[in-house]
Amino acid sequence: MPSPLSRRPFLQRCALLILTLAATAGALAAGERTAPDASRRDGYRYFEIGDLKAARPGDTEAGLMLVGGGDWPHDAFRWMIEKAGHGRIVILRASGTVEAQDEFFNDIGGITAAQTLVFDDRRAASDPEVLRIVREADGIFLAGGDQSNYVRFWKGTPLNEALDAHVRAGKPIGGTSAGLAILGAFAYGAMDGGSIVSTTAMQDPAGSEVTLVGDFLHMPYLQNVITDSHFGERDRLGRLIAFVARLSAEQRRADLAGIGIDEYTALCIDADGVARVHSGDGGHVWLVRPQRQADVFAAGKPLTFRGVPVIGLDTGSVLRFPAFTVEHPAFERRVDVVDGVLNDAARTASLESNP
Repeated sequence: MPSPLSRRPFLQRCALLILTLAATAGALAAGERTAPDASRRDGYRYFEIGDLKAARPGDTEAGLMLVGGGDWPHDAFRWMIEKAGHGRIVILRASGTVEAQDEFFNDIGGITAAQTLVFDDRRAASDPEVLRIVREADGIFLAGGDQSNYVRFWKGTPLNEALDAHVRAGKPIGGTSAGLAILGAFAYGAMDGGSIVSTTAMQDPAGSEVTLVGDFLHMPYLQNVITDSHFGERDRLGRLIAFVARLSAEQRRADLAGIGIDEYTALCIDADGVARVHSGDGGHVWLVRPQRQADVFAAGKPLTFRGVPVIGLDTGSVLRFPAFTVEHPAFERRVDVVDGVLNDAARTASLESNP
């Protein structure tokens, strides 16, 4: 029987092997933790799917797709894809990764490729590669998230100019939620880090929490429009009226309008200014167009705005720009905001439209 002394070298070798294996496993784990992010660029991340070299099957046409957030009404997205000539869609966002490009390419289909640019710094909006990708896009989609990031990262940059140039070239653009919010000539920028609710906006529409932004994107037919998303679901009729009241006072104009869009719903505007609603669950598009200034609008005072016309559109309606003529409205109402409170009937109708 071997003595303990004769077994010592063997045990030492076993111990050494165990230590070596442990060190190797640790190094591999550390390598996994520190592996470079292949999507990382200077100030943004990049993703792609499909064949970037494939020729666009059809011609592009102008079009605006305004989506209220939540699930996508796929018929509206098929409309946009057709306007993009079934070519390459570029998704711009400041959070998330490949969710939208995968839904475009895999769930809806009919495009050659999709690319995603996820911004985390303003310098990316001047990056030559970013500008090339945007310039060569057949269609552009602005994803949801926090619109204050879009304002901070894009407003007044070469990317801002590239987005306007894309539209002038007769190519489609769309946006959902935060991406919808910035498509109007005026936008609620959420620049204070929150998202103002209707009750607060109506109590002090001239206050610092109502952070409205202008001179950003310049879309045809939306030159006098502010847009809002998640509309009925988040009870936003009061805040949209407050936004329009503030803009009318600041701009000294009576031709401003607000367009609110429910979740799972989109308003698609063609090159001739004819707009139709697409919805997956009976949602509405809300048109607020007072054509006058508020009865009471002043710093530190609650809003009073009586007789505000509100028109609802559904899938059977047609909205014609620039006159805002509505054919076959789903409903028409006049609502009152008095001392910062929206009348109960208007608020209840807003909520009941999205049970």
